[in-house]
Amino acid sequence: MARQLVFELGHRPASGREDFLIAPSNEAAVALIDAWPDWPDRIVALSGPSGSGKTHLAEVWRMASGAVSLRPDMLASADIPGLVAQRAIILEDLETLTSKGERALFHLLNLVRAEEAFLLITSREALARLPLALPDLTSRLKAVPQIELGPPDDVLLAGILVKLFDDRQLRVTPAVVSYLASRIERSVKAAREAVAELDIASLSGKRPITVPLAAEILGRQGEMPL
Repeated sequence: MARQLVFELGHRPASGREDFLIAPSNEAAVALIDAWPDWPDRIVALSGPSGSGKTHLAEVWRMASGAVSLRPDMLASADIPGLVAQRAIILEDLETLTSKGERALFHLLNLVRAEEAFLLITSREALARLPLALPDLTSRLKAVPQIELGPPDDVLLAGILVKLFDDRQLRVTPAVVSYLASRIERSVKAAREAVAELDIASLSGKRPITVPLAAEILGRQGEMPL
């Protein structure tokens, strides 16, 4: 039987506050975002591995605060006073900062405090472990209140899988979710890849998403299919 040609057109994941799944690994970060504007400091940070929820929580805060977003590679040419005038700023993926942007970041941190604006930083690495050239910037970042998000536990990983399937408008049985959650790497990245591959395999082969199909996909990925 001929397989159906499938084009991966992408989809928009739900990213509202009500879509964020709370578990012990992220509840402190959720509480911090929910507490705004009553933060412990004008500058706060979320750190954790890829897929741990940093970007989702940053988007939740952006919708609540009207924050503007930028990345470290934009700092060197950014209008820092203009950014701070927006009153709320998100700086994502600070681990990608290069020496070229360090002085601009130092200026941004100082001006955010002076103007009593707000800055949310996200990073895969803890701020104190970032390899920076400017000692003054290192000391500034070490003083920033930071919450670390951990990898998802079993319950959270299952909930993430359900959400990822829902984002693609796919209906699967609890047996499929349980099978995947007990076998894939404990990360949102792995869950996202597994769901995407199952979606494509289901469409191309005109097959429902079942445990046997999940076993087939995990076998291709080198995960534990049994």
